[in-house]
Amino acid sequence: MDPVDPANPAHPVTPLEQALHAARALVLADLVAGEVAQADVVSLVEDSVAERRWWVEQWPDGVAYVAGLVAQDVQDALLERYGRWPLCPVCGSGDPHALDVEPELGPDPHWVCHKAGVKVAAVGSLGSAAGPAASS
Repeated sequence: MDPVDPANPAHPVTPLEQALHAARALVLADLVAGEVAQADVVSLVEDSVAERRWWVEQWPDGVAYVAGLVAQDVQDALLERYGRWPLCPVCGSGDPHALDVEPELGPDPHWVCHKAGVKVAAVGSLGSAAGPAASS
């Protein structure tokens, strides 16, 4: 049995909605960790979630990939408007660079530093990564 939506108990929460809510929460947690969760940035998350809802409706097997895709969407939108995010907290020297989401299309997405060749944190867990993860 699907969980019930507390705002509308007559309607169960579908696996799609569960995945979208989880993706939203994970990306928002990373934005909060990087201290970039202003209202206009949160709107970018909402825009991505709306677009990914349509995407998963077209390809239901993609539901497991939503968190990584929302993270990438927000990262791309932030790059266009504000700059790189999230900055790598691992590399202490050299030019500041952003982390990447891996896998690009797969379950269990992580933020990785290609320069150092390491997984930094799971999407949603940047707050536990060492050092600041703010936008430049």
